[in-house]
Amino acid sequence: MHIGSVAILATLIIGLTDIAIGAKVHAQTRVVLKAGESVELMTVYWVTNCRSVMIGIPEIEVLEGPQQVTLNIKEAMVLPRRQGCANRVPGGVLTATAKDVQEPTEAKLTYRLKYKIKDGDRPRGYVYLLSLYP
Repeated sequence: MHIGSVAILATLIIGLTDIAIGAKVHAQTRVVLKAGESVELMTVYWVTNCRSVMIGIPEIEVLEGPQQVTLNIKEAMVLPRRQGCANRVPGGVLTATAKDVQEPTEAKLTYRLKYKIKDGDRPRGYVYLLSLYP
C-alpha cells in the first residue's frame, strides 16, 4: 500500500510541475511604444496544406486596451512559417500604433481576430502587455 501512495504522490508532483512549466510557455509579450510609433505584432493568415482558406481580411475586435493604441491589418502576401510552407499566401500584417500619449502608461491589450474561412468563422484571442511613452 505504501508504494501505491508514493506513486500517486509522484504523479501529482509531476503534474503540478508540468502546469508550472506550461504557465511560463504562455507568458504575455510586452510591447513598448512611444507616441507616433508603430510595431508589427503578427502576420495574419489561415492555411490548410499551405493554401489559403481565408476569405478576406479578419475583423479586429478590441476587448480591452488603451484608447491611445489602434490596431490595423495591412493586406500582404505572407509566409506561413509555423506550418513550414515554402510559398507566400494572401494574408496581412497586424500593426499596433500609439497616438497622443500624454504620460507613461502601462496597459493590457486584449483583442480577437475573427477569421472568415471556407469552413466558417474562427475567432482567435491574443493578449499583449503595453508600455506607452510620450
